[in-house]
Amino acid sequence: MAKRLIEVFTAGCYVCDNTVKQIKELACPNCEVIVYDLNKKCETNECEDKAKKYGIQSVPAVAINGKLVDCCKNKGIDIEALKAAGLGQ
Repeated sequence: MAKRLIEVFTAGCYVCDNTVKQIKELACPNCEVIVYDLNKKCETNECEDKAKKYGIQSVPAVAINGKLVDCCKNKGIDIEALKAAGLGQ
């Protein structure tokens, strides 16, 4: 049986580190957890390429078996919401 691929995208911050810890604790023996620290970059640009492919807007984010988990979608900065809250005024 093939292992379940769990890809965790982080920026190496406290919130991300906590998420990585929790995921590693929850992972079963059939899970392969790979952590990509987007702050440190990857030698082959693999992590940046995957983040673009998955449409990651914020971190931490998790993809399982090549699919960004729903809870990690559409969480990027909303410039219009920032303006409405007073940014640039």
